[in-house]
Parts: sequence; C-alpha cells; structure tokens
Amino acid sequence: MVLSAVTVKQAKPKEKKYVLKDEKGLYLEISPAGGKWWRLRYWMNKKENRISLGVYPETSLAEARIRRDEARLKISKGIDPALERKKIQLEASGERHFENIARNWAKKFSPTWSEGHAELTLRRLELNIFPYLGKRPINEITASELLTTLQRIEKRGALEVARRVRGICSMIFRYAVASGIAERDPSADLLGALTPPPKRHFASITDPKRVGQLLRDIDNCKASFPVYCALRLAPLVFVRPGELRNAEWKEIDFKAKEWRIPAHKTKMKSTHIVPLSQQSLNILKELYQLTGQGQYVFPAVRTFSRPMSENTILVALRRIGYEKGEMTGHGFRSMASTLLNEQGWNRDAIERQLGHSERDKVRAAYNYAEFLSERRSMMQAWADYLEGLKNV
Repeated sequence: MVLSAVTVKQAKPKEKKYVLKDEKGLYLEISPAGGKWWRLRYWMNKKENRISLGVYPETSLAEARIRRDEARLKISKGIDPALERKKIQLEASGERHFENIARNWAKKFSPTWSEGHAELTLRRLELNIFPYLGKRPINEITASELLTTLQRIEKRGALEVARRVRGICSMIFRYAVASGIAERDPSADLLGALTPPPKRHFASITDPKRVGQLLRDIDNCKASFPVYCALRLAPLVFVRPGELRNAEWKEIDFKAKEWRIPAHKTKMKSTHIVPLSQQSLNILKELYQLTGQGQYVFPAVRTFSRPMSENTILVALRRIGYEKGEMTGHGFRSMASTLLNEQGWNRDAIERQLGHSERDKVRAAYNYAEFLSERRSMMQAWADYLEGLKNV
C-alpha cells in the first residue's frame, strides 16, 4: 500500500513498535512512545540493510521519498549509502583526520620513547604538519601535498628538520595502513625529493684558554638560579642537553656521588651513570635548596611541574656572548671528548662516559657500569682541570 500524508499524520502508537510500508523499500516506523522514523530497506551484495532517512514530521513523506530515490540511485551504482554516511560522519568527527591519527600513534608508542624525544616529536608535528594537513582525512593526503608542506620547512633553511618530519609522517602513515585507515604511505614517494642537509657539527670550544674564558663568563652569567646552575654543571658532566634539562632529583644520589639517568631518557636506551665530582655536588646542593622539593632539578621558569625548555641553555649562552656557530649546549660534549683524549685518558672510558652506543645492544644493557672506577677518577680530574683553567 502506498502511504499518504494523512495516513502518516494520523498513525497512532501501539503497545509494540510497528511499521507502515510505502513503496520501493521505504517505510515509517512508529514506536510505542509515538516517535516516527523514516527508514529504507535495501539489499547490497545479497545482504539486507537498513538506513534511516529522517524523523517525522521534520521529514515529510515527500522529502522521505526524495531521500529514498537518492539512496536507491547510489545503490544502483554500487555505493552503499549506509557505509557512505558512516564515512562522512567519521570524517566530520575528525577521527580519520591526520592530526587525530598522529596523536593516537604518539599515545601508543611514546611510552617506549625518552621524554625529550616524545616532546620534540609532537612539537615538530604541531608546528610543521598539523596547521596544513591536520584536518585532512589521512587516506586522502597525496605525496604532492606532503611535499609542499615539507618544502615550507626547507624554505626556512631547516633541512634536517624537514628530513626528520618526513620520517615521522612515514611512521604515522604506516600506522594508519596497519590500522586499516589508509591504503598506503605517500611519504615513500618522496625519497630523494628533499634537499639533503649538510653534515652537522656541533659548535664547540676546545682551546684551553678559550675554555677558561667561557667558564669565567658562565660564572658571571645573569640568569635565573636554576639556569645559572645548569650552565655551570653542563661542562662538568657533559651529558646530552635533553638529559641535563630533564634531570630529576630522584636520580641524584648524593651519598654515592652519582647521577643515574634511566634508560628511557637516554638516546641509547640504556642506564647511564654520571659520577659526580665534588664541584658538581656543590652546585647540586646549592640548587637543592631552591628546587629540591620538586620533581625536576632544572624546572621551567613559570612552573616547577615541567623541566626547563629545550633552548634555555642555548639562549643563556647567547646572552653571555657566544653565538650559535661558536658554542652550543651539545658543544660541552665535544669539548670534553677532545680535551680528555688529548690528556691521554682511556678512550673506552671516555666513550662510555659520553654515553656513546655499544654495537652489541645486549652487552650495552648490562655494561653501563663499565670502567666506572676509572670514570670516577676521570670526572674528578676533569672538574679539577676546568677549575684550574677558570682560575688562570
């Protein structure tokens, strides 16, 4: 029976849900509470399906028939209207947007990363990718779109950042493929498309006279006390900048005179022991009076709940007159490596203290205390040497 507008309007609720059929699969469903829904019954691939076409009276009989005919046209072309609607809803909700997938990827894998790496990875996406591709459905992003976005980074002269961001995007696309959200990784088409960055060398000072001047300039630095202490400690311990700024008080053992950096914070993913010279201990004991009740040894300026920012040491060096091409936070490592090797210390002990990788990863996991006695002597001798240079 073909429905009429009057029949639809006068349909009353019953004790149980029932339907009034129109034609071509369209029917009106009436609930015991009086609600009326238009639905279409159809078949795709020999399977029965149903889709809602609206609520009466907001959707009239005439409008329901128009929607039915539009759905049937799609069905005739092999398009499932229910699946199409679900796809549109997913895209509208942002579930398949690149940014949402990227954040899900980071949430899943970041527990295996160091804190510094996790923070840097997300920040690179937030600055370079999300503003341009974040709201795009990940399965629709093309290699050309991604290249255009990466070239924005290249135009800033940040060639190494562009290369690393492409690698991050590749991991996100492959995660989407494995999750059934995307079909392929378009970044794979960009191998060789980006300008290769020049080989990087961290600026450092290794001439003993200039090292002495640097240490005197650090002593006269007008920075906040935590930053001042970080600058004074950096040449004494020569750890990676991220390891220094993320140091926590629970890692410092004043009695054992050592700082144990947990594996998840180190680049090589193995525990790193830093023997603390008397000079280092004195700096830390001074700072403990100010920040010792918090988590981080070197907290951020505005809050003790986060470590100081990545560029804090670099900015402090600039303020005392050392430009980017002259000295960096990482440069304290090169300084120590060069001068300790020149002084004839055991090269293996130096490499272990620098936290450089052990080719045998299993061996590395258990040998973090290798040459420890020699390293303790070396770190105290190094601190005494620096103190001598400063006081010349």
